[in-house]
Amino acid sequence: MTDLVLTETRGDIRVVTINRPDVRNAVNIDTAKALYAAFLDFEDDDDAKVAVFTGADGAFCGGYDLKMAAKGVEQAWFDEHAIHSAEDMGDRKIGPMGPSRLQLSKPVIAAVEGPAVAGGMELALWADMRVMAKTAFFGVYCRRWGVPLIDGGAIRLPRIVGQSRAMDLILTGRKCEADEALAIGLANRVVDHGQALDAALALAEDLTRFPQACMRADRSVILDQWSLPADAAFAREWASAATFKAEGVHGAGRFSSGKGRSGDFGDI
Repeated sequence: MTDLVLTETRGDIRVVTINRPDVRNAVNIDTAKALYAAFLDFEDDDDAKVAVFTGADGAFCGGYDLKMAAKGVEQAWFDEHAIHSAEDMGDRKIGPMGPSRLQLSKPVIAAVEGPAVAGGMELALWADMRVMAKTAFFGVYCRRWGVPLIDGGAIRLPRIVGQSRAMDLILTGRKCEADEALAIGLANRVVDHGQALDAALALAEDLTRFPQACMRADRSVILDQWSLPADAAFAREWASAATFKAEGVHGAGRFSSGKGRSGDFGDI
């Protein structure tokens, strides 16, 4: 694993950090490959339950490294990895930014400080939830340079905030600060400057405490239902009832013994 991407295991949590602070953690070919490998390692590690995705030194990600793209050396990467090989890689597709086309079975939480713009915003949208510092911001800044969204931004953003708001942000390329992001559902939590990682880790810790098969089943249904008609979506959801045998019967017994009364999640 290259030091362009740092990984750290904290109990059940895997922390993945883009480490190119000199370019505000912009992603080049090697960084994209390292991010892709880091999240595949997380997916394949049975001991890792939740990933926290962040950037080094107060920036999440400034997008794709346009200085490298301007040199014309990136085209083979786009052609080989983002188009041709994606056809036969199933849930392990690779995108220009690396992990943005992966379909993981476990949650990822983005901890956003500073800019998460252009392709960096697309990486944050790929995460299941976003914890954002008050001084952080999103923006489709690639709008001003003639670079389209090709890592899921034009798909995920309207699903998260609705089509009209997505059109506003995507067509104008304007800055979206933390207060607005929280109001429109783009951010899940807003915290003080410098606290995004700690808050994301605390949220991840909460998720690790729950029965995992049930949580992952519900998460999977949420992701799958977008492409399904209503009847098929309900059938897909009902298939999750199988996890009741694995975890729900035991959980019901714990509730019957007095756990979780009055909505208390402190001792489950």
